Amino acid sequence: MFESEYREKLVTPEEAVKVVKSGDWVDYMFFNGYPKALDRALARRKDELYGVHIRSGISLPPLPEVPQVDPTMEHFQWDSWHFGAFEAKLGDRGICSFSPLLYHEVPGYYRRREVEVDVAMVRVCPMDKYGYFNLGINTSHIEAVCENARIVIVEENESMPYVFGGNGNQLHISEVDFVVRGENEPMASIPAIEPTKSEIKIAEHILKEINDGCCIQLGIGGLPNYLGKKIAEAGFRDLSVHTEMMADAYLEMWEKGCITGRKKEIDRKKMVCTFALGSPRLYEFMDRNPMIATYSVDYTNNPAVIAQISNMISINSCLEVDFYGQVTSEMQGTRQLTGTGGQWDFVYGAYHSPGGKSFLCMPSTYLDKTGTLQSKIKPFLTPGAACTVSRQLTHYIVTEYGKALMKCQSVWKRTENLINIAHPDFREELIKEAEKLGFWKRTNRIEP
Repeated sequence: MFESEYREKLVTPEEAVKVVKSGDWVDYMFFNGYPKALDRALARRKDELYGVHIRSGISLPPLPEVPQVDPTMEHFQWDSWHFGAFEAKLGDRGICSFSPLLYHEVPGYYRRREVEVDVAMVRVCPMDKYGYFNLGINTSHIEAVCENARIVIVEENESMPYVFGGNGNQLHISEVDFVVRGENEPMASIPAIEPTKSEIKIAEHILKEINDGCCIQLGIGGLPNYLGKKIAEAGFRDLSVHTEMMADAYLEMWEKGCITGRKKEIDRKKMVCTFALGSPRLYEFMDRNPMIATYSVDYTNNPAVIAQISNMISINSCLEVDFYGQVTSEMQGTRQLTGTGGQWDFVYGAYHSPGGKSFLCMPSTYLDKTGTLQSKIKPFLTPGAACTVSRQLTHYIVTEYGKALMKCQSVWKRTENLINIAHPDFREELIKEAEKLGFWKRTNRIEP
């Protein structure tokens, strides 16, 4: 039925990118949604174009060619909603700009036309018999981008898992201007990250907070992977999933029968996410699995939606916390490493969930450039670091030495709670700093 329209719109990548003009804003997508064949074709047009802005976030291998062929930024400027390792290196070289965000708000930026988009380029599943291109493992904010773009180009990839919705997880041929066939590269995956000794201890503290019937949101890294394994081993029952990122930790819990979704008030019996990042085995699990539902990020990360789910447990990583309870999860001083992502969304949403809690986790120390051990708990955030989660919102901070409640605590009590989970080698020094600031009183004490 839609084959004739498909054939009319089918072009080569080289033909498709001819629509890009000097001065245009071009949106690539995040993670496995970025269009590799179109990127290569656009990079080859470098000398014909000037002042083209490319907007993306967290690029996965093989890495985009556009920012690499033009280090002068005369032809292309790379703009990112969220830094990954690639973008952080570009940022260090001064050839990538960063735009702070709250992830759940991003679709609204486009629908309000607060950001400009001329050409949207999206990697998708091949068109189905109903004329739809499924967005696979990367729904995110794509629908809103395409609704507001002057031109929409989709790049088909037969390796993209077909993932059910939800909502906002597909584009119709009638909404698309050009179709190109990609090279069907496998989806980029990330290797399993082994937990550190500190992360193992952190997981043990958090495990005590999980009960049958909880709904779990996990971030990325060795800690959530290990925590998923320990939850599976513990044999919890009737757990639910409402998360930004689907990860291998959930697969392990599901395989052990821990996840049923029966207790969730909304999207019952569905594992809800807005994108996935993990192993090929995870992507295979998600392909046409009726238990998986991907939604646009303004649903998955909307605090008002999250708050409807009872016993929401949000677990994410952070980099530093100060005596006020202010958290940075994205910067090392003035250096941008990552982004806010959905951390703020889930910290806020989980607290408003009946019985919900949020945990921001970090090892208590790090090694600086000179190899000197430093505390991640500080009197103030490192100068230049942006605050990801403000002191009013932080619920619990967790290190290998325990968890510290921040909500409803005075600055004096916050300081005490944080010093109690700091590395023992730094506690006396932190107490002296707290005394100078007037944050440490005779009533404060260190737990034995």
